[in-house]
Amino acid sequence: MSNSSFAQRLAVTGSLPRIATRSRAPIRIGILTPLSGPEEAWGRPGLDGCQLWSDWINEHGGLLVAGARRRVELIARDSGIGPDATLDAARDMVERWQAPIVLTLGGDSFAPALPYLMDQRILVATLLPTDLSPDTPYLIAPSEVHPLFNVTGVSWLARTHPDARRVALCGQTDSLGLPSIAVFRAAFDAAGMDRVKEVQYAPNTTDATGIVAAMMADRPDVLCWCSSTPPMTHALTEAAHAQGFTGRIIACTADDYPRMIARTSSDFMERYSFQFPDFDDPMLSETVFFFHQPQTFFEIYNGRFPGAWSAVSWEYAFMPDLWLGAVEQANSTKPVSVLAAMKRARQIPHAFGLAQWWGQEIFGIDNALVGDWPVVGIRDGRARILEFGSVQDWLEEHGSLLARHLEDLGQLWHQRLLPSLWR
Repeated sequence: MSNSSFAQRLAVTGSLPRIATRSRAPIRIGILTPLSGPEEAWGRPGLDGCQLWSDWINEHGGLLVAGARRRVELIARDSGIGPDATLDAARDMVERWQAPIVLTLGGDSFAPALPYLMDQRILVATLLPTDLSPDTPYLIAPSEVHPLFNVTGVSWLARTHPDARRVALCGQTDSLGLPSIAVFRAAFDAAGMDRVKEVQYAPNTTDATGIVAAMMADRPDVLCWCSSTPPMTHALTEAAHAQGFTGRIIACTADDYPRMIARTSSDFMERYSFQFPDFDDPMLSETVFFFHQPQTFFEIYNGRFPGAWSAVSWEYAFMPDLWLGAVEQANSTKPVSVLAAMKRARQIPHAFGLAQWWGQEIFGIDNALVGDWPVVGIRDGRARILEFGSVQDWLEEHGSLLARHLEDLGQLWHQRLLPSLWR
């Protein structure tokens, strides 16, 4: 597959000709993701990023497919309002709007739509590779490998703060939280850190104060929020500050970290590490990846959607951009042809370098793009990349350990397909 799509070349040159799209029917891209509820912060900012991507494409004539330019139209629906509505939205995207690809956060809210979309052979791009299985051949995780990349943050913490050995972790008991707990368990074990407390809480729990008090009872050096939702991450962090915690905190995300600083302190947040950088980070200035101008994307996004930048702001936009490169190569939007074009190259450019299709060992299918991922900390009030770590290298060394922890929590692909047999 080509190393640069139309959108990438547009961002680099800024001078591609504007070509009239005439009256051809647009190509619809479905976005079926949480736009309400506790996971809204992992859906709406991604939709905003996709809007920027589609605007850039349309301003320069649209997609070139089979010799004709066609506009892009986003069909966005909320997967956070219930299973029946989610399935109805998926059907509408396919049967009414003929969307050849659907973008999603994935997980429990999207699950009602997945069997139908697989039956229809629609290409689906998820942010959760733990959705993958041999029964989902048209489901790919090309952008984010949540929660696998969290191993890089634990490795950094163990190496740079060797005195922080005792860990208490918490996470919600859903399809986002349980795999994350398993990954953090494995990463702490691989690093030789002691897990002294684990609190699993129901997804609708709001008692952050009680959870933190239980975690601190065993006097840990490190508190880990795993992949708690942004509202819960904020509440847990504020509770730890209020209860006088002086150790380190590690988590998947730190969305709206300026608010976290304002409600705790700069010194407190200097001890917080996570996995998602701002895109004006100096360490990304020479990085070659989608759009090729991360700072430009960051500035335009923040200008249009002030205060909305989050872990997912760029990730949804990455998925259609990767898809576009495969569309150009296949000269078609047919999902089967596009997927074949995507998978033709074992290694392809990813957000933070080259990545390769992987997943057979854990997911039963090689449909996740795995490469390097950044470790991020707060420095002088800004999120800054501390280093890049190799997720692939960690998996090669500790994959069997991860599999055991996933199995313990019923999160291997065959356990998720047949849950009643593994209770």
